Amino acid sequence: MSSLIARTLTALLWLIVITVISNIVKQLFFRDPHRPPVVWHWFPLIGSTVDYGQDPYRFFFKCREKYGDFFTFGLLGMKVTVYLGAKGNNFILNGKLKDLNAEEVYGPLTVPVFGRGVVYDVDNARFMDQKRLLKEGFTSTNLRAYVPQFIKETEQYINTNATFQGNDGGVCDISTVLSEISLYAAAGSLQGKEVRDSFDSSFATYYRHLDDGFAPVNFMFPWLPTPVNRRRDRAQKMMAKLYMDIIQRRRASGNGDGSHDMLWALMDGRYKDGTPLADEEIANLMIALLMGGQHNTAASGTWIMLHLAHRPHLVEELYQEQLRVLGDDDQAPTYETLQELTLHNNVIKETLRLHSPIHSIMRKVKRPMPIPETGVVVPAGHILLAAPGVPSRCEEFFPEPLAWNPHRWDKPDEAEQQQQQQQEQQQWLDGKVEDHDTVDYGYGAVSSKAVYSPYLPFGAGRHRCVGETFAYAQLGAILATVVRLLQWEQVDPQAPVPATDYSVSAIYGCCMHEAFSKALAQGQLSPESSEIRESVVVPAN
Repeated sequence: MSSLIARTLTALLWLIVITVISNIVKQLFFRDPHRPPVVWHWFPLIGSTVDYGQDPYRFFFKCREKYGDFFTFGLLGMKVTVYLGAKGNNFILNGKLKDLNAEEVYGPLTVPVFGRGVVYDVDNARFMDQKRLLKEGFTSTNLRAYVPQFIKETEQYINTNATFQGNDGGVCDISTVLSEISLYAAAGSLQGKEVRDSFDSSFATYYRHLDDGFAPVNFMFPWLPTPVNRRRDRAQKMMAKLYMDIIQRRRASGNGDGSHDMLWALMDGRYKDGTPLADEEIANLMIALLMGGQHNTAASGTWIMLHLAHRPHLVEELYQEQLRVLGDDDQAPTYETLQELTLHNNVIKETLRLHSPIHSIMRKVKRPMPIPETGVVVPAGHILLAAPGVPSRCEEFFPEPLAWNPHRWDKPDEAEQQQQQQQEQQQWLDGKVEDHDTVDYGYGAVSSKAVYSPYLPFGAGRHRCVGETFAYAQLGAILATVVRLLQWEQVDPQAPVPATDYSVSAIYGCCMHEAFSKALAQGQLSPESSEIRESVVVPAN
């Protein structure tokens, strides 16, 4: 028996050695000039998984310097072709359905979490129609109604959370605080009063179990009968039932108070063929919306707090801006006055530029795709990857690109460009697009030129995020409220801002975003005076 085991292990070892040697020989002597260059690697199955997973941007820039704007690397047995820059964004994000497919990439991960009949469990035409219906919840009229809810939830959290009480201060986990605030704010606005009132310990547990379902292993093996996946499946059923019960009660009682939340928008909506949405579809879309939007705001809000903690003078600048625009520190902003808080908006833009919610957007190649003017063809079966955050980190577009500097947006050219983009986004949501260079993927005309912008925190093209203006409004309202009620600074002025921990990233394919990363940090709270505005001191990890 022992000799059999020894022979088996020896054979396995030789197989590995032969595989590695064959892989090396293939890379050295059998390069195909008509295929993208392959990133050097030792083991075919592993490829560059570790380098990419540890820091995607470092990996992208290192490979770009060596191979150019497009290259192929191995990711857990898959061949992933990256195409960087504006041309790459256009090649992938404006790609045709017959060439590229997102459902095959993201479906295995998202369907068990979001549920059947929505997002990547349906064909692209149906998903685009669902995005059209979701877009109805992000009009200017609805955003005006959402902003007071954002502010109310943030104020209530600060006024009731034990961390922010007393005169002796305390320690808080910044990522947890922003995660909870953004979750309550999203629920209190988009999700509706009944959903917000259902936020008890069991709902929070279901949400966490669903979130755990986005474990990296489920990107490849979502069917594994692990405890995490069993909890994920049960949580999906329970949360969907909660939504469907609310829907049934609403249908029975009617919308007497004229509420403007997403649940009513979906209940009243119909697909283009006239078919109403099934209750299960509405419930699963609401789950997707809650999870996607909450993660974006929580991650971005955490980065905002961390950067401002290292620059307390900017916190004071933000407070003084509110006094100038709003008149006094008891006046909460409205949707309109949020637009006038220029520095607040610049803080959000700069954070999204440096810490984009999206670092990778993937598509399955369905048929060979020639890269224009290169003679290179991306084979069918490859995964194409766009990285819209790369131009945001390039010196040619943003001087000192890795420095977090909200005042860079004070420059007229950059500020006007961003203001124009936001205006175009809101016009699109309100159905007033006037750009002649547009394409309608099924949820309203979008600009085909947007992919060439160096600032794309919410993507572009067919899968452009429909919740972009909602995210700006929510982040703006939360930031303005925190600035009005609190002060915070770094306990160690010399400590750097924590680096991004990409090991806690999750690859999402929902309508809100497709990949995100977040910072983890704790904060120490200590009052500075008897005024409402207290001092939060945030130490780095």
